[in-house]
Amino acid sequence: MIEYRIRPLRPEAHLFEVSLTVADPTPEGQAFCMPAWIPGSYMIRDFARHLVHIEADSHGETLPIAKIDKQTWQLPPCEGPVHIQYQVYAWDLSVRGAHLDTTHGYFNGTCVFLAAMGHEDKPCEVEIQAPEGKRYEDWRVATGLERLSGSDLAFGRFRAENYDALIDHPAEMGPFDYAQFEACGVPHWVVLSGRHHADMARLCRDLKPICEHHIRMFGEPAPMDRYLFMTLVTGNGYGGLEHRNSTSLMCARDDLPKRTDDPLKVRDGYRTYLGLCSHEYFHTWNVKRIKPAAFTPFELSSEVHTELLWAFEGITSYYDDLFLARTGLIPAQSYLELLGQTLTRVYRGQGRFKQTVTESSFDAWTRFYQQDENAPNAIVSYYTKGSLVALALDLTIRNATHEQKSLDDLMRVLWSRYGQTGEGVPEQGIQPLAEEVSGCDLSAFFEQALYSTEDLPLAELLAERGVELNWRSAAGHADNGGKPGKEGIPHLGARMVADPVGAKIAVAFEQGPAMAAGLSAGDIIIAVDGLQATNANLDNLLANFLPGETVELHAFRRDELMTFKVKIGPSEPSTAFLSIAKGGLTEKGKAWLHVSEK
Repeated sequence: MIEYRIRPLRPEAHLFEVSLTVADPTPEGQAFCMPAWIPGSYMIRDFARHLVHIEADSHGETLPIAKIDKQTWQLPPCEGPVHIQYQVYAWDLSVRGAHLDTTHGYFNGTCVFLAAMGHEDKPCEVEIQAPEGKRYEDWRVATGLERLSGSDLAFGRFRAENYDALIDHPAEMGPFDYAQFEACGVPHWVVLSGRHHADMARLCRDLKPICEHHIRMFGEPAPMDRYLFMTLVTGNGYGGLEHRNSTSLMCARDDLPKRTDDPLKVRDGYRTYLGLCSHEYFHTWNVKRIKPAAFTPFELSSEVHTELLWAFEGITSYYDDLFLARTGLIPAQSYLELLGQTLTRVYRGQGRFKQTVTESSFDAWTRFYQQDENAPNAIVSYYTKGSLVALALDLTIRNATHEQKSLDDLMRVLWSRYGQTGEGVPEQGIQPLAEEVSGCDLSAFFEQALYSTEDLPLAELLAERGVELNWRSAAGHADNGGKPGKEGIPHLGARMVADPVGAKIAVAFEQGPAMAAGLSAGDIIIAVDGLQATNANLDNLLANFLPGETVELHAFRRDELMTFKVKIGPSEPSTAFLSIAKGGLTEKGKAWLHVSEK
C-alpha cells in the first residue's frame, strides 16, 4: 500500500502540502517522478515545475534527496519505510491543473501526486484533508475515488487500485452546490463551484436522458458504479477533461440553465454546456476504456504519438451534439445549426488542404496544442475534421447496410473487442472493424477521409436524408455559420478580436483581402477611410463600400502606425448552414437522427 496525504496548506498562497509513504522502498534507493502530461490533453506541461519544496526521512532520520532530471527525485538505499513531503503551487485555473485559493480547491492527481517508481501497480490510499481555520468550516470535497471513511462529500480517506487510477480521479473542494440523479441505476452527482443562479433540478433532468442514451448505446450495465460532473463556473470559461468515472468542466455563468428560462427551450449557451457534458461523458467509453494501443499503458514522461485521435476525439465530437437531438432535448434543426458551425470552422481554414486528419492526430503535441496565429492556414483540427469523418462514416455504413447498421454498431464492436478487454486499438484497427460491420470494402473511403486532404462528399450523403448543405459568404466578422445570413457583406478575410485601441486581427486567412493588402495577425485597425474603427463597428464601416472598391485602412503594428490599401470584395462562400429540404427529412434522415419530423 502506497499512502498519500494532501491538504490545502495555505490557500491564500495557493499551496497544497502532499506527503507520501512507501513501506518497502526499492533496494537500490527509492525514486519518485511527476508526470509530464495529463491523459486527454496532449501537450507536455511539466507539472514538476510547480513543486516548491521537497524533503525525505526514514525512521525519523533526514534523507538526502537528489533531483536527477526535470521530474525525477532519487533517495539513497535504506531499509524500512521512507516518507517524503513536499508543497505544490496551485494557480492553474483550468481542467488540466491544480488551483487553490480561499474560495475553493481543485487538483488533478498528475499535478500533485509523485509516483513511487517500481510501485506504480500497488494499491494507493490517500487522505484528503480540509484546510485549517473557521473560514473553511463549510468546505466539502467531491471526487470519484472510492471512499474508505467519512460520509458523502466529507473529507476523509480514499482508495485507488494503482497509481494510474489515483491520478485519474480529480477532486474539487469548497462550499460548492450539488445535486444527484440516477441514470440506468447509476448514481450521478452534479457539483457546481463558483457563483451561479443555475436551475439544478432542470440540469439533472436534462443530463439524465443524455447519460442513459450513452449507456444504452454501448449496452448496460454502465462501466462505472457512480459518476461525477464537476463544473467550475466563471464569467466566460469553457473546457472539459474526461476521467474514468468523472469529468472536470468549466463553463460561463450564463451557459447554465436559469429558473427564469422557458422550460421547453434550450438556449444557445445552455446547448453548448449540454454538448460539453455529452462529449466528456462519451469519453467514459471512447478513450478512457476504448483507447489506442499506444496509450496502453500511458507513458506520462514524454510524448506518445498516435494517428487515432481523429477517432477518439472526432467520433466523440460527432456524437456529443447528435445525442442532444436523439434524446429530444433540441430539435433537429438546432442540431443541424451546430453541424453547420462545425463545417464552417473546418472550411474557413486553408489548413485542411495541408494536413490530413491522421497527421493532425500525430502532431497534436507540437501543432494542435501549440497553435499560433497561422494555425488555421496550416493545420486542421482532429476534433472538427474528425467529427465530419465520423459523420461521413456513419452515413456511409448506413447506406451500405440499408440502415441496418451504423457507426453505433461499430462503437459497440470496439467496446466489446477493446474497451471490455483492456486491449489497445491498433493504429490501423478502425477500418477492418468498419468493414466487418458494413460488410463491404471501405478502403476508398478511409484513404480519402484519413490520408488525403480532399473534402468529404457530405452534401450528397446529407441530401439522401433530406438535409441540404448550403454555402454563403460571411455576414460579418463575428459570423460563425450554422444559420442563413446576408450575402455579399464586405469582409477582410480575418478573425477579429476586441482591443482597447481598435479592432485587432487574430488570424489573417490565406487568400483573404487583409493578407493580400499586407495586414497581419496582431495588427490593430484603428481607422477605415478616416473614421475610427473598433471591433464593434468594423463591419458597418466596411459596408459603405462596394465590391471591387479600394479602401484605406490605418493600423498599428507594434508601435508603428501603418497605412494599407485593401481591395474590398465579398468573402469566400465558406460559411455553411444546413436546412431540412422542402419535402422534409427522408426515412433515412429520421432513422439517423432518431427523431420524428416536426
